[in-house]
Parts: sequence; structure tokens; C-alpha cells
Amino acid sequence: MGGARIDPVPFRGSPRPTIGIEWEIALVDKASRDLSNTASAVFDAVGELRAHDGTPQVSKELLRNTVELVTGVHETVGAAVQDLSATMDTVRRAADELGVDLFCAGTHPFAQWSTQQLTRSVHYDELIERTQWWGRQMLIWGVHVHVGVSHREKVFPILNSLLLSYPHLLALSASSPMWSGSDTGYASNRALMFQQLPTAGLPFQFENWNQFEHYVHDEMKTGVFEQLGGMHWDIRPAPKWGTIEVRICDGISNRGELAALAALIHCLIVHLDERVERGEELPTLPPWHVQENKWRAARYGLDAIVIVGSDNTERLVTEDLDDLLNRLEPTARRLGCADELAAVADIPRRGANYQRQRQTAAAAQGDLIAVVDALVQELNNSGPFSYPA
Repeated sequence: MGGARIDPVPFRGSPRPTIGIEWEIALVDKASRDLSNTASAVFDAVGELRAHDGTPQVSKELLRNTVELVTGVHETVGAAVQDLSATMDTVRRAADELGVDLFCAGTHPFAQWSTQQLTRSVHYDELIERTQWWGRQMLIWGVHVHVGVSHREKVFPILNSLLLSYPHLLALSASSPMWSGSDTGYASNRALMFQQLPTAGLPFQFENWNQFEHYVHDEMKTGVFEQLGGMHWDIRPAPKWGTIEVRICDGISNRGELAALAALIHCLIVHLDERVERGEELPTLPPWHVQENKWRAARYGLDAIVIVGSDNTERLVTEDLDDLLNRLEPTARRLGCADELAAVADIPRRGANYQRQRQTAAAAQGDLIAVVDALVQELNNSGPFSYPA
């Protein structure tokens, strides 16, 4: 007897290594600094915004305190961030009229999940019905970066090898040390919160696209998800767009660091793509090492000692980052993002966002409103706020 018929999962393919970015932005009240469930009013004021290629530039998210900014398809990181900046200016003007400021971090320092209102849609209603308490807890924000890949058979070799750089991306972007008024002791509480959803967390390391198609068939047949968008992996294929989507990063609080981390992701994927083109076998890590690295980066951030080889070699994540940035310099020059990639090295030097939040809280004797004030100021400016020593 033959096996069950497996429906193909078409991968559109991108002829060029294009980039697109999705940036989740929270709304906070100008006076109380608590989250504001005013996204609907912001959308009404902004109206319909579309990129040059027709992509909607603002979209709704699960919670009504969030507006997602979305770029069109771009050739360079600089163009993508400029696109986001223009959209943000429009959203900020609308929010300002409503007594609301824009804010971005992986979590809000003191907001309570129980007071947040949900966006009503069939997809979101189904998510909450299924996940219950954990679904309602998802008071988190992130950044998603899409990079174009030409052929489906490249996707999993690249994705699997990209997992070696998972802890670097999480440690650099970590911005969720506080939850519901308490310091969690983690650099990224968001990363561990989000993986509680049944289809979220680390991706499976498939050998090829056919294995992925069998996985999709099994999940849909058993009702785990009904569409590929219900697969919330930290890195996932986006077949509709012909991209690999990297969803590792916590919410990024300013445009300078957003550009730097988007450049790192763009260069990583293109560098790996070029190695596949040359017929190289890309390095990978066993799933148990990938899982441990995620936890170490979430817990210790830039102080994490991570596993960098299948031979169990370990290094401080920032030391390994220095070598990684050197390897990627030629790729960055070709992609027109050499300055943005070079700015990645500035993050450990001045302190990542989770470190800056803790510095601000300490200087304000535990007043978390001061942390929100600082994060709002970062987003208003192009780069990090000058935090107290």
C-alpha cells in the first residue's frame, strides 16, 4: 500500500536576497506610563498606509495595545529602516493626539496582562480558546526580519546553520528583564514566555523541504494548525514570500540598534546562502545544544557562555561575536550595510537594552516609570538614551 498523499508546500523563491522587517510597537499612556488599549483609534487616525509594493505598513496584533510596523520589500537594510521610520512618524503623530506615546521592548516593566484587551479575529479567538492562560499571558513584543532565498532546497540547510547564531541575536536584542513589576533575573523573559505556546519555540532541524512538507501535512491533519501562519517558530520558512523569517529578537527600542541587528541577520543568511551555492556543507549544532544556548542567552544575555561547536567547544558569546562580525564584513560591503553591521559591536560596549533598563531602575530607586520614560525617549531618538551610570 502506498503512503498518504502529501500536498506540496510551494516556496515562492526570491531571485535576490531582499529584506523586509516587522517591528511590534506598544502604546503607553503619556501620564501613567501603563499600556494603552488604543490601537483601534490609532488605526482609524492613520488610515490605510501601503508600501511601494502594496504591502500594508501597519497591521493589528493579538493585543489592542500594539501596532505592528511593516516594510515593503527592500534591497538594503538602510532602505528598510527608512521605510519604518516614515511609518513610525505617521503613527506617532496619530498616537500623540490620543495622549499616547510609542514604546518598544520585549516586555513592559510593570503592566498587568489581565487588563489588556484582545483584538477580535477568527485567528486570535481560536488561539486564545486553545491556549487559555498562556495565550492571555503573551504580553510581549518582538522584531521579525525576512530575507529572500532563491530556492526551497536552500531553506533548511541555511535555517539549521543559522541556529548557531541564535544566542548571539537573542543576547544582543534582549530587552525583557522585567515582568509585572518584578525583575525576573533573565535578560530575555520574552523568549521563554513565548515558547509556552504549542507551536512556538525552536524550529525542527529538517534535512530537506520534503521532510518539512510531511511535517506540515501531519500538523494540519491532526489540527495543530490550519495555516502556516499558525507555526510560530523562532526561525521559520515563509513560503508565500520566498523568505526565511527570523523571529528571535526581543522588541528593539531604537532605530540604530534595529538597523544593526537587521544587518547582522541579512548578512548571516546571505553568507550561508553563498556557502550553499559553493556546495559547502554548513555547520550545525545538535538540537540539545541549540536548546541550551537559547536558555543561556535568555538567562545571562551578553554574559552567556555558549556552545559553538558539535565538539562541545564553549566561548563567551561576545568573543564569538567579534569573530562572526569579522567573517561577515565582506558580505556587508556587498549588501550595502557595512556601517550598520559595524554598529553591532557597539551594543556590548555600551550595554544591551536589558542592562540599560536595570541601570535606570537602580538609579531611580526602583521606579519603573523611569524605565518606560527612558524607553520612550530611545524610540523618539535614533539611538539609545544616555542612561545613568
